[in-house]
Amino acid sequence: MATIRDVAKHAGVSVATVSRVINETGYVHEDTRKKVETAIKELHYTPNEVARSLYKRKSRLIGLLLPDITNPFFPELARGVEDEMQENDFRIIFGNSDENMKKEKEYIQTFVQNNVVGVIASTNHPDTDTYRKMNIPVVFLDRTADNRPSVFADGREGGRIAAHEMIARGSRQITVMQGPKHIRPAQDRYQGAVDVLSKEGIPFNVIMTSSFSFTEAGTWAKELFEQHPYTDGVIASNDIVATAVLHEALRLGKKVPEDVQIIGFDDIPLSSLLTPSLTTIRQPAYDMGRAAAQLLMQLIENENIDHKTIQMPVTFTERDTTRKVDQHG
Repeated sequence: MATIRDVAKHAGVSVATVSRVINETGYVHEDTRKKVETAIKELHYTPNEVARSLYKRKSRLIGLLLPDITNPFFPELARGVEDEMQENDFRIIFGNSDENMKKEKEYIQTFVQNNVVGVIASTNHPDTDTYRKMNIPVVFLDRTADNRPSVFADGREGGRIAAHEMIARGSRQITVMQGPKHIRPAQDRYQGAVDVLSKEGIPFNVIMTSSFSFTEAGTWAKELFEQHPYTDGVIASNDIVATAVLHEALRLGKKVPEDVQIIGFDDIPLSSLLTPSLTTIRQPAYDMGRAAAQLLMQLIENENIDHKTIQMPVTFTERDTTRKVDQHG
């Protein structure tokens, strides 16, 4: 891989001259500029973004923090962010926190050390000083806090839709799986479902969960059917947990959706490939990622922004873990 010294040698100029051409600082004679540009092309030289940013005092680097890269929902968010940033000549430094606060702080420190001009964070801790004290723009993705810049889906409406659809399809012994208490979107989903069930006078049970990860989902699914064996409808906290519930129900010999109906949340790609395929509440993950990237770029450019918090709609995706509305007695 060619270095800036290789370019300088090839063009017959100093390293300082090459730096002035790359970073558009100071005067360089037009003939000399052309020599340098030719050398860059011939050697396929790519300037180091961090070094370049130190010259220009403004990099094209963005920090992206996700809580769990093993959850297929988050790569969809990331792809939306990346595509939008790539189209606008920004590059991404990525960090996976594993929902670990110490690891998260270390990644934020790494972002700052690499001179990023903004951060997009899908963090479980948006209210901490880690973010409040940052002197660069931050956009929260799939999270929100105190009307700070954020992009998130309408979880409360998603919970309401799930409850209405479950009732319409005949379930009367419903268990709601409450997502992590410290994650606002999880609580919005839960509250939306509980509000509808309470209003309609439908009895329901609650299974509390502490994360959205694969690791413990199977344990919670077993707990659900041990504690509430007569459950005939499950509103899960996300598609991963819903998948574990489906697996456990089938293991116990229950028919899905005849004996128990299941509704997930997210609509990750896996959901349509399950047997039976998973009915779920769809979050527009890719579009959310793009919207977060657009919002961050506007903040970086100090544009006047009317809406710094963007709530995106959710939709009901009907598949085979629920009955048709007219198929219950």
